[in-house]
Order: sequence, then structure tokens, then C-alpha cells
Amino acid sequence: MPADPSSPHPPSIKDVARRANASTTTVSRVLSQPDAVRPDLRQRVQQAIAELGYRPNLAARRLRQQRASLIGLIVSDIRNPFFTDISRAVEDMAYRHGLRLILCNSDEDPAKEQSYLELMADEQASGVILSPTPELTRRFRADQHPFPVVLVDRAPDDTPTDLVLLDNAHAARRLTEHLLDQGCRRIVLLAGSRSSTGRERQAGYEAALRERGLAPQVLPLRPTADEGQAAAAPLLATDPAERPDALLATNGLLLLGAWKAIRAAGLTMPTDIALAGFDNNDWTTLPEPAVTVLAQPTADIGRSAAELLLQRMAEPARPPRRIVLEGALMVRGSSARG
Repeated sequence: MPADPSSPHPPSIKDVARRANASTTTVSRVLSQPDAVRPDLRQRVQQAIAELGYRPNLAARRLRQQRASLIGLIVSDIRNPFFTDISRAVEDMAYRHGLRLILCNSDEDPAKEQSYLELMADEQASGVILSPTPELTRRFRADQHPFPVVLVDRAPDDTPTDLVLLDNAHAARRLTEHLLDQGCRRIVLLAGSRSSTGRERQAGYEAALRERGLAPQVLPLRPTADEGQAAAAPLLATDPAERPDALLATNGLLLLGAWKAIRAAGLTMPTDIALAGFDNNDWTTLPEPAVTVLAQPTADIGRSAAELLLQRMAEPARPPRRIVLEGALMVRGSSARG
């Protein structure tokens, strides 16, 4: 029997399900993927649709399709130009593939990070690219989330998951060996202490020094410019015979802080002290001399992460992939001694 035209409410998908003695999920599948439903059940649903005069809610269907085209990007510190560059690369890829992007900044706060992961679930995101906090890195499991996750910059131990990162130990070793080749022997590392990235870079630095029979000196710090400057300042105020030959920073913000401390102390680079660190941020080319850096391939990191997420969305069962990229050593006047 067709729908009663005098009824104030048009028939709903639940009415169709009751009439066909089927679930609403089955009715929805008949409407969107009829070949996926066995013929007798499909015929029952189609007959109920015809009898009730049911018309699918196209607006709701479009909303579901929009949600399916949503991905998330959660970074640990949007103030860090490293994550700004990665965000731009991910946004470019999302736009190219017709995906909407929600960008969130966790501020290295596990509670804030968890709230954003819950937001992604509420929004029915199709996938998330995540730079995890150290707490989540230690306990991360891909199957704990209702969407695929690709990790960037930080890798959990022995956990199979899609991830993209720099070969951090090798990169730090290259920077340290460059400083050693310039004649530096007392090299102090300003090391970000809140992530696996900082620990991996510290390991590369220590390995390079041990090979030369030299003792490492590591200052574990929160990865901010203020922390870097505050830690470097007392080192530079010591007697020249005791002063470090070089400062090496494990991220761009600590590097900026170290540079500020050297300038405030009135020291000359590299004559009085050499300086090098990670991240080829715009400011590193502006001083005279310019600052030696290990440039991370941020565009490639963001693009690779987006590609891995797209592949995972298309093939949920495929094996996890780990992409490890190399950086480029850019030797400049802050460390090159003639």
C-alpha cells in the first residue's frame, strides 16, 4: 500500500525495514550497493520501498559522503616550522584528492591529543595523520582507533603501523661528524627530551663522539627557543678554555635559542664557537654567517604520509609500511672554519 498522502510524516528508512522484516543497514545497502544483498532479501526491501512510496533522504546521504571524505592531521606543536611545512604538504595532497582536512595542535598534551582523536571519531574521519605525544608513542596500537592512522616524525617501539620519519640517528651523526671535522672537540648537545626523535638524534651524536674517543655532554630540554637560550647562556659565560667548541641542537626551536644566546654573549661564529642543528627554517639563512643545518625533507614527509593514508583507506588489510627518509646537510658559515 502506497504512503498515505494525508500523513504528516513521509515514510522513513525504519518504516521500510519494518515492512521488509529487515535491518536499516540492509535497507541502506540495497539503496547504495544492491548487488551486495542476496536476491530474495533485496526483492523484499525493494517491494517495501515501492509499497510505502519511500524516497531516500538525499541530503543525509550527501552528508555521509562528506564525512567519508574527511581526514585529520594532529601535530604536536604547530609553532614549530617543521610541522607547519608538513601541514602544508598534507593539505595540498588532501585538496588534490577532494578531501577535507581538520588540523589540530596537541601542544604535546596527552589529554588534548585524546580529545582530538575522539573528535575525529565523532566526525567519522576516514583517516588521521598523527605526530603522537611521547605517552601515546609508548602505548600506540593502530587497532585501538576506528580509523586508519599514519604516524609522522615519531615511531613507537615494535608496533606495526604506517609511519614516515627521518633517519634521525644517521642525520645527527652526520652533523656531529661535520663539527668534528672542523676541529671541534667539546660539542654540547641541546637535546629535545620529550620525544623519540630527540632520543634518536642524541644516540647518533653520542655514537659519533665515542668513535673519536670523546665524551658527550647532553642537556635534555623542552623543545622551545626560550629553553635553548636559557641552557646555552651559562655555557657561553665560562672561561674560553672551558667554553664548548660547538653547540648542536636537535630541533629548529632549540637552534634558534642557541643562536640568540651566542649573539647576546657577543661571540663570533665559528671563531669563538660553532653552531649547527636541525631544520632549514627561513631564519637560518638570514644571519651573517648563516647557520649550518640538517634540512629535513618536510614536503616529502607530509606528501608520503598522505599517500600512505590514501593507500590504507583504499586497502585496509595491506601490510604496514615504514618510510624512512634522508635529510640534506647544508654547511654554512656558522660552523665552517675556513
